[in-house]
Amino acid sequence: QVLRLESGGGSVQAGGSLRLSCVVSDYTYNFYYMAWFRQAPGKEREGVAVIDRDGSTRYTESVKGRFTILQDKAKNTLYLQMNNLKPEDTAMYYCAADLRFYPLGLSLREGDFGHWGQGTQVTVSS
Repeated sequence: QVLRLESGGGSVQAGGSLRLSCVVSDYTYNFYYMAWFRQAPGKEREGVAVIDRDGSTRYTESVKGRFTILQDKAKNTLYLQMNNLKPEDTAMYYCAADLRFYPLGLSLREGDFGHWGQGTQVTVSS
């Protein structure tokens, strides 16, 4: 598996913070986009944040100002720093990546990503 979710999931109280890490295990994969998705029970998977090779980012509205997507190219690692967590952030989180360039720009659509890591559970209690 090219994307390996390393650490960061767990349980936290509302207002707390977590950081998810996802490693690209094969350095020959020079992904154009890397992203985080999440899926809550009974809901569809939704895009949370995406970053492109140049460092441009896009966030879904509900996490703006609270989550930050970061990329350490030297370590081939993608991060999601999650602050001020809310119970509605509870979900299985996945990292995703794609090699293709999309002229329309940063996408948060599941179908635009061909590589996926295993999920990690994030649970936020009130």
